[in-house]
Amino acid sequence: MRSVGVEEELLLVDAATWEPHAVSAAVLEAAGRAGGGDRGFQKELHGQQLEFATCPRTEMTELAAEIRERRAEAAEFAGKAGAAVAALATSPLPFQSAINPDERYLWMEREFGPITRAQLTCGCHVHVSVESDEEGVAVLDRIRPWLSVLLALTGNSPFWRGQDSGYSSYRSRVWGRWPSAGPVEIFGSAAGYHDYVASMVATGVLRDPAMAYFDARLAERYPTVEVRVADVCLDASTTVVLAALVRGLVETAAREWREREPPLPHRVGSLRLASWRAGRSGLEDRLVHPLTMRPAPAEAVVRSLLAHVRDALRDHGDLSFAEDGLGRLLRTGNGARVQRDVLRRTGSLHAMVAECVRRTQS
Repeated sequence: MRSVGVEEELLLVDAATWEPHAVSAAVLEAAGRAGGGDRGFQKELHGQQLEFATCPRTEMTELAAEIRERRAEAAEFAGKAGAAVAALATSPLPFQSAINPDERYLWMEREFGPITRAQLTCGCHVHVSVESDEEGVAVLDRIRPWLSVLLALTGNSPFWRGQDSGYSSYRSRVWGRWPSAGPVEIFGSAAGYHDYVASMVATGVLRDPAMAYFDARLAERYPTVEVRVADVCLDASTTVVLAALVRGLVETAAREWREREPPLPHRVGSLRLASWRAGRSGLEDRLVHPLTMRPAPAEAVVRSLLAHVRDALRDHGDLSFAEDGLGRLLRTGNGARVQRDVLRRTGSLHAMVAECVRRTQS
């Protein structure tokens, strides 16, 4: 069975004002004193962010337990610095840029200026094991049309600098300012993939291959496909549903490759439009259907994704779990809807962030 690992980026906020709080160095120091370095906590681009990575898991129950444990530990360590953690993909409240003093990050700020300073965004990356780069690239070629659906399911960033952006995932629009971000063309082979990345680096625009910020790519350090399209999810249960779906997509694509079924030949421009629509609408309106590249109701598109990966989910023992999770999301909405609902109820962005801090631990 393919293993799955998750990386989550969390927003650090002041425990009194609920505004972004640049204390990641102090939080990591607290984690280090408690042995947290062994738990996968890392700094990110901004001082108001904290990242953790889970171990590779084959059982979703184990993955769910580890995500909740890491979130609880992150909250504990943040508390020692007067902060709290929120699984929010953008800050609802205004913030000042606070780039971590790391050589790589400072180079990015010099090179890309306000694009870098705006990137206080938190995503969720799912790693799924593959047998080889050849299998991995075959998977990348075949999952391209379905990635926008994952974005719609996980949209959790409706607010930007104190205003409702009108988007379900405004993070995806901010992240898309990087010159290498977003959907990519069909590579055809591992050699084709590596040549493509090398040619991008050779332009001098990217510092190294790690800056190939594709929606899905081969991981640099692990024998995995890394799907990077999702917002960080407000509820840990949604993260686990995402992980199950990504593993289902990877397994389904690998089977198609072994059966010599070609990837759908959608153009990058169409995939970018599908991604924009998913980021804009989330689950509230129409999406672009991955098979036809035509508008369709969000629920129909989600059910098409479920049908596409049904056999793989069943073989992994994840079918009932995924069905229940998707049904819940279709009924109650993604994180963007939850945030808007809380704001309508409380009338305060500060109170909304406080509620999201609580839900991050639930």
